[in-house]
Amino acid sequence: MLAGGNGDPNPNATWLDSRGLWLAYVLGITIFHIVLLAIPFVQIPYAWTITNIAHNLAHLYFLHCIKGAPWMSIDAGENRKYTHWEQINCGEQLTTTRKFLTAAPIVLFLLTCLYTRNDIDHFIVNFISLVVVLVPKLPQFHGVRLFGINKY
Repeated sequence: MLAGGNGDPNPNATWLDSRGLWLAYVLGITIFHIVLLAIPFVQIPYAWTITNIAHNLAHLYFLHCIKGAPWMSIDAGENRKYTHWEQINCGEQLTTTRKFLTAAPIVLFLLTCLYTRNDIDHFIVNFISLVVVLVPKLPQFHGVRLFGINKY
């Protein structure tokens, strides 16, 4: 399947700018959290921690581990060496989409801290999860592969 039907050389880099995506993103997190709260034996602090960790794991995998595009792009495969995060807005840093995707884990972390009442065990797990998902988003790490992870 060839990409670029709408004129984009790499639609993988622009779909996050589409209208209504931010609302759908927040609703998806909210629905996941409500489903966790509906499970009888899951307590509120654990539901928040599970929501935060699941969100951050999904962010890490889908934005920072997967490389290339799921279709043949017209850019002659130049983006196959870049992760999805590096392809967003064609690599331009500090755009509104990137700011939103950076702020989302931070806001979720703060909500998790609030609802776990700053329990030290929950805090440590959630903070490590936050750091692991935020470090690859820094502009200094654009195209950088630490310890050879995800090099090829």
